[in-house]
Amino acid sequence: MNPSASLPIGIFDSGMGGLTVLKAISGRLPGENLLYLGDTARLPYGTKSRDTIIRYTLKAAGRLVDEGVKMLVVACNTATSAALPELREHFAPLPVLGVVRPGAEAAVAASRNKRIVVIATEATIAGGAYQQAIASLCPEARVQGRACTLFVPLAEEGWMDGPIVEGIANRYLGDLFSPERPDRPDTLVLGCTHFPLFREALRHVVGDDVRIVDSAETAAVAVENRLRELDLLRGEDAPGSHRFMTTDNVLRFIRTGSLFLGHPLKSAEVSLVDLS
Repeated sequence: MNPSASLPIGIFDSGMGGLTVLKAISGRLPGENLLYLGDTARLPYGTKSRDTIIRYTLKAAGRLVDEGVKMLVVACNTATSAALPELREHFAPLPVLGVVRPGAEAAVAASRNKRIVVIATEATIAGGAYQQAIASLCPEARVQGRACTLFVPLAEEGWMDGPIVEGIANRYLGDLFSPERPDRPDTLVLGCTHFPLFREALRHVVGDDVRIVDSAETAAVAVENRLRELDLLRGEDAPGSHRFMTTDNVLRFIRTGSLFLGHPLKSAEVSLVDLS
């Protein structure tokens, strides 16, 4: 086994949404050690300028690299769309994976009528990363992007269902997925790692016939494939360890992070870090 295989996979997100990616990676690769950093002090990234997002992302990624990781997974769609080239250049030859390309590939594979809607943060939609990635894979696809900014603070507060959430989902998407539309899309891409938590509410709005693509699940598949290519899989002789770092309010991270993961986080697993 490659000596570096025992190092953890570093996973970065602007907040706690990336825990959906960690959960997917853990489910697919239970033997891997995982190290997560959520920059909760500077959340949200989705309303920041591109230069600010790049600066924040490089700083956070640098902290993970300093801890010693074998791969960097940018579990934030906003950071992926704004800063992935800079991350790959700055930390080469460390493998750096984002969540946009895997999500785009899954969307193209899922869609039958090639009408696809991407929901994400304001910065991700404005940057056009998903639209460009899907167009490069399927030039005939018709892609509509819609910023769903309120979903991020709702997820960070642990509000994932109920009439308020469903009302917001309908306000964002009801017109696009109206049964009366002749060009109704058949695929919805969750272009933010917070958004899988709203799958049930979104399903009520878009209908049962629409395929929902989760960028967290597709990213986990990409991570496994890349580790195998590089001979960096740790294997499954023993369960991997999970450690978490946050830049603000450990108790809140534990409380809300437990909702994202579906099991209680322990205080010993979470540490406070300063990226200033």
